[in-house]
Amino acid sequence: MKMSSEQPKPHVVVMPWAAQGHLNPAFQFSRKLVSKGLAVTLLTFTDEKITQVAAGGTESVAVEVISDRGLLANADGNFLANHRKLVEVELSEFVGRQTVRPCCLVYDSIMPWAVGIARELGMVGAAFFTQPAAVNGVFLEVMEGRIGVPPEKGMVTEVEGWPAAMEVCDLPSFVSDVLDSPSRRMGLEMMAGQFSTAREADWVFCNTFYTLEEKMLNWMTTQSIQMKPVGPTIPSSYVGKEGPTQTNSNYGLSLFNPNSPQTSITQWLDSKPPSSVIYASMGSVSNISQTQTSELAQALQLSTHPFIWVVRKTEQDKLPPKFISETTSGLIVDWCNQLDVLAHPSVGCFVTHCGWNSTLEALCLGVPMVAIPVWADQPTNAKFVADVWYVGARARADIAKDMMTKEEIGDRIVEVMEGESGDKIRRNAKKWSALAKEAIGDRGSSERNVQEFVTALVHGRLA
Repeated sequence: MKMSSEQPKPHVVVMPWAAQGHLNPAFQFSRKLVSKGLAVTLLTFTDEKITQVAAGGTESVAVEVISDRGLLANADGNFLANHRKLVEVELSEFVGRQTVRPCCLVYDSIMPWAVGIARELGMVGAAFFTQPAAVNGVFLEVMEGRIGVPPEKGMVTEVEGWPAAMEVCDLPSFVSDVLDSPSRRMGLEMMAGQFSTAREADWVFCNTFYTLEEKMLNWMTTQSIQMKPVGPTIPSSYVGKEGPTQTNSNYGLSLFNPNSPQTSITQWLDSKPPSSVIYASMGSVSNISQTQTSELAQALQLSTHPFIWVVRKTEQDKLPPKFISETTSGLIVDWCNQLDVLAHPSVGCFVTHCGWNSTLEALCLGVPMVAIPVWADQPTNAKFVADVWYVGARARADIAKDMMTKEEIGDRIVEVMEGESGDKIRRNAKKWSALAKEAIGDRGSSERNVQEFVTALVHGRLA
């Protein structure tokens, strides 16, 4: 529903946490609201010098970056409280500067207190969950005391809405880790704390789609949380909504400075047969040990398939000596446009840490996965990839060695790329790709949820 030119557009502020995995879905959601006639400002708190606004497409979403005054770089036990105080002051000042006063705050769910700030400023509040409903369900159970932290060894967790029983190793690392640390406590406080005000929010959005997590989303409703799926939030040119254009083929915001030219990567992929290439990336944040890096390197080298592996500059010293110079069947880069690579017909497998954005991208583009989860939500995502959606295989750690061996990773690559198991996984990947595209199509479930929100906002029926 588009506004008439005679009336000011309703102004929505979208406030994500300043991490790449949160910025990407928030910015895509903002673009969707703009496409329906709203005015949107994406407001985030971080060091301006490390935030890049990519060319193309950002003109439709206003972006305001406010310095976090070094809070994140010097995080301590008071970080969360200090960050909240900063947001309270700066958001109030930002709202006061606007010609058209914002009527709605869409806030990252890991800032649950923001709903109270929104109300004080005369706005309605909408929580935006960037992780899947399955992971959110775990943290709701923790918040309400039905899952202990850490869980009992060997415990199997079952919840009515979950389509599969969860072992301890399937739970998010903030829950399952037995080693206590300040970072673990902060992570758990942020993740479980998302639900401290979830029932108070006027709207609750989640970056998933209904058919993917139907049971979990229905279960959330029984817990008095109406979680509306609005995903997958990836650029529209990759899900068949429009042809590729400059404005809809990238996420729009980046905290990184890529050095590897995409042209050379595409040319390399063009030279490979269809579905023959292993694409490996452990994400923009996850760190794996030097020993685990070596095992992954050897697994890729021993594979019969060509591979492209993204290894961040800061991680390349963990590679085996001479690995880059002696590799003939693979391409090692420090960055790539992941969506372009996953969409390329030569790619047959994605070796991934199973961060939620990466998992959703693979699901949307129909690429089978080999899951190598590291921390946070990744073990739970990996569980669903392998055992619920059947779109990949999960590499299991050797308990004695505390890592996934090259043999285990290699076996899972074979499972996904070859034989009857590979055929089954590819069929499932294609099925989920079609359902993801259907969800954000003109009559899809996620599209309807976004339109319902916009219509309510336009007609003043948000609360």
